Amino acid sequence: MDRIERFADVVVRAGVNIQPGQGVILRTDTAHLEIARAVVAAAYAAGAAWVEPLWSDGPMRRSAVDHASLETLTTSRGWALQRIREWSEQGIASIALLGDPDPHVLDGADPVKAAAFPAEETALMRETVLGRLRWTAVGAPNPGWATQVFGEPDVERLWDAVATAMRLDTADPAAAWRARAATLAERGAALDALELTSIRYSGGGTDLTVGLIPGCRWTGGGLIDDDGVPYMPNIPTEEVFTSPDRRTAEGVLRVTKPLVLNGRLVLGLRLEFSAGRIVAVSADSGADAVEAQLETDAGARYLGEVSLVDSDSRIARAGIVFHNTLFDENAACHVAWGASFPFSVPGARELPVERREALGLNTSGVHTDVVIGGEGITVTGTGPKGTVDIIRGDEWVL
Repeated sequence: MDRIERFADVVVRAGVNIQPGQGVILRTDTAHLEIARAVVAAAYAAGAAWVEPLWSDGPMRRSAVDHASLETLTTSRGWALQRIREWSEQGIASIALLGDPDPHVLDGADPVKAAAFPAEETALMRETVLGRLRWTAVGAPNPGWATQVFGEPDVERLWDAVATAMRLDTADPAAAWRARAATLAERGAALDALELTSIRYSGGGTDLTVGLIPGCRWTGGGLIDDDGVPYMPNIPTEEVFTSPDRRTAEGVLRVTKPLVLNGRLVLGLRLEFSAGRIVAVSADSGADAVEAQLETDAGARYLGEVSLVDSDSRIARAGIVFHNTLFDENAACHVAWGASFPFSVPGARELPVERREALGLNTSGVHTDVVIGGEGITVTGTGPKGTVDIIRGDEWVL
């Protein structure tokens, strides 16, 4: 129980950084009940005015996919959209507990229906990437997730790995995360100083060059909201990232970690890019789930994030595949197709969508991270000072 309470404390204090009088929404699966209760208790202890749990459940989702029509699954509800607008206006904090209890729950389901979502999901994504909601996402151990990692429901062993990755083994985990955030912010500042125009990932079957938007900023460690409150969108986080020019990606990438996508396990994913667009998809399993998500809207086939992670990451040093994107993306370099982060370009948040897109930012209702790094990966950056090494042999060398 002490470990769960330390987990909840990190989520509330270092992650979303709840302020007295603030409202909180908690998005969680029914499999996370015990952890969710601890997070709610920690939120109230930090001064939250109210905490509203929003429950999900894999078998219930399967029932909807099997029996509801595609039109019903994608139809927005006015009251749900209004609720999201009010959350944004009130400045609520958003917490998401991840850790898929059954990544095979939608095996055999219609992939198009499995990828479908109503407009309120897009609305919540928009408010999040625009920075109007202070948010954090954290992996919550459960038997199903442990089985994916170890082949058996050894939750204690998973807790040990998660505790290490989340720095729960330190005297003051929240303080440890603030220190790590400072290191990552320094890396972001070093990248900003280079004024890079493109980066290239190469090695392990990947050779991908992506152009960057002039004046873009690299973010590492955390963000600061409009009221000056610092927070960490992901715990653990070991990355520095930015949003690229969506029109520029060229080449191929090979995904080096499993991807759990809309209730499906995707293995051995390979993508080809031309003029920024994903033009070919192949995988050892689950390619149809990827294709279905890429067809959900016009922006889904373009990149919204490029990220840099080296082997100094605690997740990388754990030496296991977590089968959880939040953890695995922080073990090595990754990119994401879908929504960009407008805060990565100064002044872009205040622009209408059309002008953000003219800059090269991407608009989509999805944002899916895939890991392309690991041993042997090299990342170089090109700018007015020439081409420089950033990561070589999975080590930060900039």
